[in-house]
Amino acid sequence: MRREWELEDLIECWTLDEAEVELLANKSGATRLGFALMLKFFELEGRFPRREDVPKAAVNYMAGQVKVDAALFAEYRWSGSTIEYHRAQIRRFHGFRQPTVADEDKLIFWLADEICPVETSRERLRAALLARCREERTEPPTPKQIERLATRPRRCSSGSSPPPRRSGCLSRLSSRWRI
Repeated sequence: MRREWELEDLIECWTLDEAEVELLANKSGATRLGFALMLKFFELEGRFPRREDVPKAAVNYMAGQVKVDAALFAEYRWSGSTIEYHRAQIRRFHGFRQPTVADEDKLIFWLADEICPVETSRERLRAALLARCREERTEPPTPKQIERLATRPRRCSSGSSPPPRRSGCLSRLSSRWRI
């Protein structure tokens, strides 16, 4: 996510439509602002943000739309049942779902068979992974999980056979694989 935004880009990318505004009906204060920002960030990036991922310009612009002080964004809770409920609402609104173990396995084999043999750049692997998750309409691993899984060699600890190693970038997603 870029950090600098022109007003016309904020208007184009961060303006809530009627259906999105309806999702805010029962929310107020920091919860209203945080939800609205997560909703639009997910639309733009196909993943949920960390607090530091949300551009300050977007916070200020969104605060004006939802009529909440931008400073309240600092009070939005990034853990707990409220944000989990918000994520579920946002996934449902955008037609996404949480990945299953089968989805993760499918993604691992796709990476090993299609992407890893031709791509070694960690950033391009990450971009391919996010694009694939968007195509499959599944929520991708968090940026922290992607980074961790993309930089450490993996081996299977569950006794099942891992997919074949290709270009040294095997299985970067399954939580069943331990170092």
